[in-house]
Parts: sequence; C-alpha cells; structure tokens
Amino acid sequence: MNFDLTPELQALKERTRRFIAEEIIPFERDPRNTDHGPSAELRDELLARARAAGLLSPHVSEAFGGLGLSHIEKAMIFEEAGYSTLGPVAMNIFAPDEGNMHLMEVVATEPQKERWLRPLAQGLTRSCFCMTEPSPGAGSDPGMLKTEAVRDGEHFVINGVKWFITGADGAAFAIIMARMEDGSATMFLSDMDAPGIRVERTMESLDRCFPGGHCVVRFENLRVPADAVLGELGQGMRYAQVRLAPARLTHCMRWLGAARRAHDEALAYAQQREAFGKKLGEHEGVGFMLADNLMDMHVTRLSIWHTAWVLDQGAKGSAQSSMTKVISSEAIFRVVDRAVQILGGQGVTGERIVERIWRDVRPFRIYDGPSEVHRWSLAKRLLAGHTLG
Repeated sequence: MNFDLTPELQALKERTRRFIAEEIIPFERDPRNTDHGPSAELRDELLARARAAGLLSPHVSEAFGGLGLSHIEKAMIFEEAGYSTLGPVAMNIFAPDEGNMHLMEVVATEPQKERWLRPLAQGLTRSCFCMTEPSPGAGSDPGMLKTEAVRDGEHFVINGVKWFITGADGAAFAIIMARMEDGSATMFLSDMDAPGIRVERTMESLDRCFPGGHCVVRFENLRVPADAVLGELGQGMRYAQVRLAPARLTHCMRWLGAARRAHDEALAYAQQREAFGKKLGEHEGVGFMLADNLMDMHVTRLSIWHTAWVLDQGAKGSAQSSMTKVISSEAIFRVVDRAVQILGGQGVTGERIVERIWRDVRPFRIYDGPSEVHRWSLAKRLLAGHTLG
C-alpha cells in the first residue's frame, strides 16, 4: 500500500472536514432530531447543504451524480463525515442506502437504475434492505431464510415477515431477499407503497442515528413483476456478499469518525478540567486512557485502509472485512467508552455529544454480523487450510 494522499484527495478530505464542522455539527441539537434519526424536514435541509457543497453521494459514480470514489478514498471521506452524528445523513452515505446504491450500481439493470437508483443517489428518496427475520428465520445465519417467493406467471408472490429493517418507515422502495421454491434465494425490488407491504411498527432501539429507525415489515401476497428481480434468479446470497463486504467496511469508516469525535471531546475536557490539584489529563490513569484511544484508532484506521485496498484490487475481501469489522467495532467502542469515563458525569448526560455516540456505536458489535459470528467464520477458514491476511 502507498499511504501518500494525492493533492486532490487531501483537498477533498479537508473540504469535507470543514463542511462537517461549519455546516452540519451546528444542527446536532436541532429539535427536529428524533429518536429515529433526523426528521424528513431536517434531512432535506442537510442534503441541500451537501448538494450545494458538491459532497452529496460521493461514493456513487459520476453517471449518477457522485464522485466515483474508490474504497480507499471512501475510507478518508467517510471518516470525516462520521465525525458528526448527522454527517452520513447529510452526505447521503448512511446505511442502508449507501450499501443499496453500491449493490444496484453493480447488479441492477439500466431501467432499474433509472427508476430506483438515480433518485436515491440524488437524495430524493430513501430505501431499505429486507433480509433479517425474527426467529426462527434468518438472522446471523442467512441460510434460515423463511420469506418465500412463488412464481405466478410473469410475477412472483412474496410472503413473510422481516424485522430490524433499518429505514423502512418512510422508505420509497425495498430490496427484498426471499427463498425460492427450490431453496435458493433471490433479491427483488419493490416500491414500499405496493399492495402487500406493511410496516407493522418501529422498534425501540439503543441507537438513534438511522432515519426511519428499525422496523418490522410484513409481506402478504406481495406481487412483484419479473422485471423487478435484482440480478439473476437464485443468486441472492452471492449478491448479498457483493453488498455486505463493502457496506460492512463503510460502517467501520463512519464509526471511526464518531470515535475520533468522542476522543476529541474527552481530550479537550482532560486539558481544561482540574481535579486533585492538576489538570485531569495529567493524572496517569486518564493519560493512559487517552493514549489507548490513540492506539485503538490507529489500528482501526490501518485495518480499514488495508481492506479498502484489497477491495480496490478487485478481490472479494470477505475475510479481511470480517477481521476489520471485529477489530473496528470493538476498538471503537473502547474509545467511546473511555471517553465517557473521562468525561464523568458529563459523559452520561445529553450535555455532551459523547453520550449519543456511545448509544449509537454499541450496537455496531452486533450489526452486519456479531463479533462472535465473524470470529467463528474466520476460525472455520483457518481450520480448512485457508491463508488469511
């Protein structure tokens, strides 16, 4: 890997940092922020600012209005966006839309891209990705998929229940994973206002950063035309990997920015707060926590950059993204948790953004595969004789 940044990338990185600091962070205490992300009105205002700054959907290709960033370039810019709890929403790079855009650019037909991808990339709509199901359906084990799609002439009829579907409330369309009659899986596209789709409820959750929250979605005899199949029939699991490995990594990028924000808050407090006759940061125990934060963020950043480089070489990067997901989610939580400890009482109240960040990053050790599942997957690869790295 070459760690040099081109002048163009360095300029974009600095421009993004200024944009987040000057135009987005001031909105973090806006009353239009809800327990399930910013309101539609606030989101539109944030998107307008990113659009005017030329920073809207930078990950998509120029054909759809983006900057066509590589994975390593995304690592730089997404970290800067993640420095604010509203940054990824403002720049239209939050989950699940960012991952859905990537998947559709790779797999969708041209008519599908024009109908669903283009307005999504322009920030005019939101989407959701319907794969996870309540027990006994698919969760960490996608092979347990229960939602069914049965062919009926030129249509498919879908029945099933999905849950923890991020952004479903208010989404314009869904990518739906369903099991075929032969046991294979297929992805389908459908407008969310189609007859047969019902958002039953929004689930209460620890995090509060995702527009539309996390929802329970029911499909009852949803009819999807054959031209709304995403990719090829029976290839849903393969396409899931096309989406999940890069999307797993972009989660790491964004949350690293959030961890850096929490660390900066704690560092500033340690430099000015006095206790027991000296600055808080001069106490060895606090100083060690700050140093540990620095090292955790450094290791996380290097792991992200390496996996991004692997993806940019055209490799699948499945093992690398699994390792980075575990390394990042656990290190990032340690950083934010230490920041809470350093801030003391201010760390557990809404007086500081760190409390909000802590709530948002804790579930990351579960989202996109719990740490235990990734460790198990890596162990199986090792025991099977695969060389990882």
